[in-house]
Amino acid sequence: MTREGLRGLSRVAATWVALIALSSALLVPGDTAAQAKPKVAFVYTGPVGDAGWTFQHDVARKHLEQALGADTTFVESMPETADAVRVMEQLIQKGYKILFMTSFGYQKLSLEVAKKHPDVHIVGTGPGIGLAPNVKTMYGRIWEPRYLTGLIAGKMTKSNIVGFVAAHPTPGVLPGVNAFALGVWAANPQAKVKVVWTRTWYDPPKEKAAAKALIDAGADVIGQHQDSPAPVQAAAEAGKYAIGNNSNMAPFGPKAFLTGPVYDWRPLDEANVKAILAGQFKSEDYYGGLSDGLLSLAPLHEAIPDSVKKLVEQARQDIISGKLQIFKGPIKDQEGNLRVPAGEVMSLKDITSTRFLVQGIDGPSPTAK
Repeated sequence: MTREGLRGLSRVAATWVALIALSSALLVPGDTAAQAKPKVAFVYTGPVGDAGWTFQHDVARKHLEQALGADTTFVESMPETADAVRVMEQLIQKGYKILFMTSFGYQKLSLEVAKKHPDVHIVGTGPGIGLAPNVKTMYGRIWEPRYLTGLIAGKMTKSNIVGFVAAHPTPGVLPGVNAFALGVWAANPQAKVKVVWTRTWYDPPKEKAAAKALIDAGADVIGQHQDSPAPVQAAAEAGKYAIGNNSNMAPFGPKAFLTGPVYDWRPLDEANVKAILAGQFKSEDYYGGLSDGLLSLAPLHEAIPDSVKKLVEQARQDIISGKLQIFKGPIKDQEGNLRVPAGEVMSLKDITSTRFLVQGIDGPSPTAK
């Protein structure tokens, strides 16, 4: 195993130890909360499948069953519409008082339900848009690993054209796209970054078509913010490289898959459920990242040179320490407007409310229909 891999294992182990210690403190022997069997429901925008965003959340759901003996259920492929409210109400009627709503578009709907059911706790995902005493959100600083994958893409491209298949132009996606592009240019100032919007979280045929369009436009490395491995498969079929999203997608293109951001929701979900049972639920917008193990990179492809691996590892360390600020000005948007003055750094609030693409990205602006 590489030194990078050992460091990654150490970080994840440290995160688990800390969370287990917290959980133990929350649930003391003899406490009635500790004896409760929690009923926990998960709502997904896509099918569970075997890779991606929804898959990683379902891994955490299964972990709750094993670690806590939780009674869990899930609803998949649920649109981010009023139908989700109906589903939440049905779950509550069945006794599920802890709901994990795993997509940004559920947040407003969750607040409606939370107001009606103060005894129900709802944990949302994505940049937070509002809280209630029984609502919290959690999301990853996805721009951190995206920047690292941009460095890799910039170094691995031969055509100097890098493509990115993006879902919806939301504050949960845009910072990652921007960070990816900034990483590409930090590694290769001559490279071009092209973006295609699919306007869907999960639609494998559409995702694959978008990747193929980018490849036809000259891209030889394809990144993505999508829930399926279809872009990885498209790159593999074309003999190009790919960077996945949310989980290790190497099985879908072993020769193509360079790496990709990976979420591990298990420690957070377990800690959240235990806090609820102990009466210590905290309403907040929580952002994890490389430092706490919520996000990491999938194993790096053997084709990546050692020099690039060292570059990425140094950048990872610098991001964690704060030495490397990804969104440090000057930064302009596609229209040439100055968004971050020279020497200034975007705040977390500004990053998580991003509604623009950085200057130099070739693709429709977030407001284009």
